[in-house]
Amino acid sequence: MQPTESRPAPLWLAQTQLMPLPAPQVMDWLFDEGSLTRRLTGLSDGGFSITPLFEGWQPLRADECAALDLAEGSEGWVREVYLHGHGEAWVFARSVASRSALQGDGLHMDELGSRSLGELLFCDHAFSRRAIEVCRYPEQWLPAECRGPGLWGRRSRFDRGALSVLVAEVFLPSLWAATAAEPENR
Repeated sequence: MQPTESRPAPLWLAQTQLMPLPAPQVMDWLFDEGSLTRRLTGLSDGGFSITPLFEGWQPLRADECAALDLAEGSEGWVREVYLHGHGEAWVFARSVASRSALQGDGLHMDELGSRSLGELLFCDHAFSRRAIEVCRYPEQWLPAECRGPGLWGRRSRFDRGALSVLVAEVFLPSLWAATAAEPENR
């Protein structure tokens, strides 16, 4: 998916800046500090999978450059995937890192395929996670097959030395349907 700078960037907000607050169930997912991969694996009773949509070098969006402390228009590695539960797309995820930071760092984002970047970030204790920010993700930034207005997205930056990886996750309506069907005693 090519970036389009002519469209306005979303306003990414910290939890304390949200007004009005989303439903408690949405807040729970947006600000969960644990591994989303692990949580989705549990919700799907092991029926979790990842489908890569795009991986490659491209100019990063202005909001991504700002979050990564890069000059606007910097090039980076972009990875877009669907996180599935039982074969249904529950989350759209976009992860980016600058070319300069990835070179020589040893994190091979280009070799992940259908493996989880999130799980890699959570297993490597050298990574520290910055605060989670949320927004209503721009519909035009989503793949055509999952576009919808007002979908909640979150992002956070993971740092390890000079390497920073920005991970954005957009929660699709199918996830909310799956959580509504989840037994209360889980």
